[in-house]
Amino acid sequence: MRIFIWHGYLLSGTGSNEYTRALARTLAQQGHDVVVFCQDDGAGQDVGGARVVRPTLPGRLPVFVLDRYEGMEAALLTRMARAEVQEFVAANVAAIKSAGAADLLICNHVLLGGPVGQASGLPFVVKAHGSELEYAMRGNEQLCRWASESLRGAGAVIAGSEHIESVVADLVDVDPALVHVIPPGVDTRVMKPQPPGEALDQLLAEAERDLPNPVDYHNERLPDQGNASRLAAFLEPVAAGAGLDQPLVVYVGKLSEEKGVSLLLESLADPRLDGVRAAIVGFGPARRDLEEQARALGVPALFTGPLQHRHLCHLWPLASASVVPSVFPEAFGMVAAEAAACGCPPLVARHSGLAEIAEGLEAHLRQGLRLVSFDSGDLDSLRGHLAAVINLPPQDRADFRDACRATAVDLWSWGSVARRITELAPTPS
Repeated sequence: MRIFIWHGYLLSGTGSNEYTRALARTLAQQGHDVVVFCQDDGAGQDVGGARVVRPTLPGRLPVFVLDRYEGMEAALLTRMARAEVQEFVAANVAAIKSAGAADLLICNHVLLGGPVGQASGLPFVVKAHGSELEYAMRGNEQLCRWASESLRGAGAVIAGSEHIESVVADLVDVDPALVHVIPPGVDTRVMKPQPPGEALDQLLAEAERDLPNPVDYHNERLPDQGNASRLAAFLEPVAAGAGLDQPLVVYVGKLSEEKGVSLLLESLADPRLDGVRAAIVGFGPARRDLEEQARALGVPALFTGPLQHRHLCHLWPLASASVVPSVFPEAFGMVAAEAAACGCPPLVARHSGLAEIAEGLEAHLRQGLRLVSFDSGDLDSLRGHLAAVINLPPQDRADFRDACRATAVDLWSWGSVARRITELAPTPS
């Protein structure tokens, strides 16, 4: 099949970006002719041979949460005039049409993926993400109405979880029969358990490959300069004791208030978690405040900036837990599934799509090891569950890690996700 993927943003750094890159790579590896339309030039991105096209924008980049985009001016979709947004849609549609025919166009985000798909003239499906639904559309009748109109020509709407399916139903007038729940995938060939010493060596080797990112010209979307030496000093005690003497807890995601990182740091200031180290991976507006909080609490924490999958596949095997403390609804919780694939037990706030991760894991765990979720926003609940995971006896710890890996392989692989999406393409007449 010839498959186009439209994504208005980049190919790394956030959930929908990583989703797009992984889906493109998998579809290309399955033998499809794949073209990705996005605002990334594709340099250094593993897309499995897919072609990357960067449409020229007529003006500002519509976003759901205001971030910095190098070489582009971003603006909140909710604050842009419809005429300006329509120009953005038209420019992307022109790029798609210039690439010729396709059997299927996969559009990311209900807005602005729906309008792009509708105007393309191609058979299209739309992948809903939590960002546009919660940050832009909720409470905005005009945007919800536009989304409803644009989805009328879609062959399907893909929701990554039952939670997102319910949000789509709440915000958009769409036939429920068109909505298909297909969770995101995990590359279980890359995300896999490793012995601690090997994992640390590989992580440091990847950090040595990072691009320069000096403080004077710092790019928050790149790993911090000097991460190799910083990670070595911070993680060598973890690897030496196989995580038993100085356990490691990992957070991966945006550093913003709604992600709940401050709750995680506060939870670590507890005698039951004495000696636990925290690796905080990501970028965002709250980084400086979180660094100050960690210092004030005396929590040993290393902030690395964002890391890529080539780093994370070696970091998670070193960790005793990967915490997802978000206090805002999440579409699915991909980082929790990826951590599980590495044999690292995820501990998630029990709400929205994160709860579905917890339920999938709990179905594979014996009763005594059901320690994968805590009450959202509840400090005592997080502390208690994290202490229980960290202090598991060695055999229970090994069983827990094995069960996490088995669950990820069984439930969340990219190959099955890609096949389910291509099955949504219309049958040629």
